[in-house]
Amino acid sequence: MGEPVGERFARALAAKDGPTLIDLLAREIDFRGMTPGRFWETTSPTELVDDMMLGRWFGPGDHIDALEAIENDTVADRERVGYRFRITNEDGVHLVEQQAYVGIEDDHIVWLRIMCSGYRPLDAESV
Repeated sequence: MGEPVGERFARALAAKDGPTLIDLLAREIDFRGMTPGRFWETTSPTELVDDMMLGRWFGPGDHIDALEAIENDTVADRERVGYRFRITNEDGVHLVEQQAYVGIEDDHIVWLRIMCSGYRPLDAESV
């Protein structure tokens, strides 16, 4: 048995690997997300990956330096994956943690809920 779909998703997001993220998603996805300032919804994998995740959440100016932590479990029929990124951008170094709940059919994500901590700044001593 290979790596769980949720972990593959987190690793692809850490690498900002858009094609792999889209390949992990079903052609139509039931997505809802919550970031500190907004709620997000879509059924389009391309909109989710290109516009939201890699366009706004982790944009071109955000360098994901490391996948600091990843944990995976199940909640009945859902996979749960938590992951934490160390990110550098023009504002400094940050940690961002997300919790994702994933519904899977035929090795593709059909249902996805993500909650994000937002960009939490690290002081010079933590870096």
